[in-house]
Amino acid sequence: MHDENLYAERALRAGARGYIMKRETAGNVIAAIRSVLEGKLYLSERLRASFAEKFLEADAAALSPSVAQLSDRELEVFQLLGQGRETRQIAASLCVSIKTVQAFCARIKEKLNLASATELLREAIRWHENQQSK
Repeated sequence: MHDENLYAERALRAGARGYIMKRETAGNVIAAIRSVLEGKLYLSERLRASFAEKFLEADAAALSPSVAQLSDRELEVFQLLGQGRETRQIAASLCVSIKTVQAFCARIKEKLNLASATELLREAIRWHENQQSK
């Protein structure tokens, strides 16, 4: 449903010793558990390849801001914007004030180098559509 590469990277940065995609076979799940129990890091072949590719493209990524820079809450707001939710709807669903959502939007714009709320909305919708097509 979501881009698991992004969530895998976040989990690993938060201290996880492994990450397995939800579509993996039972055998791979068992191998992952054993690997982590042995003190090793576990990533599926697809994640390893994806991370290796990302590592090789690091120079290009450094030039363009990415959604990976967003905090978990900022990412949640960004996703909801991409789904077409209004600020007050986002505030209600997250149980925060409208001003708090506006503050998150301001930080997202800053991190992604976006000049206006319109650009933020356009990028959020584009990102959401890309997530749906994966």
